[in-house]
Amino acid sequence: MCSIADALDIVGERWSLLVLRELGFGVHRFKDIQVNTGAPRETLAVRLRKLEEAGVIERRRYCERPPRDEYVLTEAGQALAPVLLALRQWGERYVTPALRQPAEADA
Repeated sequence: MCSIADALDIVGERWSLLVLRELGFGVHRFKDIQVNTGAPRETLAVRLRKLEEAGVIERRRYCERPPRDEYVLTEAGQALAPVLLALRQWGERYVTPALRQPAEADA
């Protein structure tokens, strides 16, 4: 088995990475994560469950009536912070400028 492939099975798609970004920024509630990521409700619910089952995040009850939960990073989730930072820096250097060039050339 390849550990990169194994890791990608858990965190290797858009919505999972954006959820981890939001949790790293201190956003913990479903609705706030949904608004900030633009994830469809059902997609977000599935991703949160998958991340929880993998031990990357933990669900905690913050209100009993009505029952409401929030999500926090586990130790494994916190360990992804340098990975997300490196991905952001790579995107800022190589992807975002390339996406802006055609718009700037038209101006």
